[in-house]
This record gives sequence, structure tokens and C-alpha cells, in this order.
Amino acid sequence: MAPQPGGEWSTILSHLALGMVSLHAAVSSAQSSRGAAAGFLLQALAAATMLTPGLGTREDCLAGAWVATVIGLPLLAFDFHWVNGDRSSANLLLGGGMVLAVAGDHLGPESCSVAGQAVLLVVAVTILIVAVFTANTYGMWGGAMLGAAGLLSRLEEDRLLLLPKEDVCRWALAAGSWAYCQALHKQHLQWE
Repeated sequence: MAPQPGGEWSTILSHLALGMVSLHAAVSSAQSSRGAAAGFLLQALAAATMLTPGLGTREDCLAGAWVATVIGLPLLAFDFHWVNGDRSSANLLLGGGMVLAVAGDHLGPESCSVAGQAVLLVVAVTILIVAVFTANTYGMWGGAMLGAAGLLSRLEEDRLLLLPKEDVCRWALAAGSWAYCQALHKQHLQWE
């Protein structure tokens, strides 16, 4: 299959957008929710490794994205649940992510892909549920966008909206991360 014109720029821009949104979210949430800040920072670092040539092999970069998914996303959801008093769900999400991160070497590529998508969808749904019960509009949008990124990644199509599918998923993940950062900020203002 011949490369599509502008495909490389689309990929660079989607990684850049995800990295910048995640880095901004990490810095802005560092004082109020350190777990979420660490999750955002993992996402930013994973996006940066994909953009930096010579930093490692493609497999190393994909391993970084795997860690950002199975540890970073549960860290984001951890704070959202913890602040709302749902400590068992917070611990379960984070513990499950840690177990998956350790087991990653023993899983095949297809299993890693399915596990990563499952983590993304579980985090999105749990954030959405908490956001609905706390009437946090940004949380609802963040959960919906994270869920959309997870569902779009399961589609068989190579291109969506004239862009490569992975780029559309990264744009949705960036939008979800931005909304989730705003939701955390709103949540902490309510509890102060």
C-alpha cells in the first residue's frame, strides 16, 4: 500500500498534540493530584519517544506507549475515584494496571493490544460513571472521548476521516485528556 500524502505530518501532529496536552495537564495537576499528574506525564513521555528519532527501536517506543496505557490511564482514573471516596475502585484499577504492566512481557502482540484497549475502555467507563453521578460535565466529555479512542482503535478500517486510524485515536485521546484535566480541576475546586 502506498503511503498517503500528508500521512507523516498527520502522525507527527497527533503525537505532538497528545504530548503537549498531556504535558500541560501534568504540570497543571501536579499540586492537586499527583497520581493524575504522573499518568499525564507518562502519556507525554510516550508521545515524545515516538517523535524522537534514534531514541530506540520502534518496539521500545511501543513498549513506552504500552506502559503509558496500562499504568498511566489507571493513574488518571485513580485520583478521580479516590477524591470521590471510591477507594476500592481506585485501588483495583491501579492494581490491575500494575499487574498488566508486569505481565506485558509474557503476552503476545495481539494480547497486549486487546489488554491495552480493555484498560482504556474500563478507565473511560469508570470515569464516565463517576462524572455522571457527580455532575462533572468535563469528566463526562473526557470519559466519552477516552471511550471513543478505545472504540475507534478496534475498527478494521485503516483510515478514518481521511486520516490514519491511529492518528484519529491520538486526537481523541488528546481531547479526552484535556477534558479530564479540566474535570480534575473542577473536582478539586468543589472539594476545597
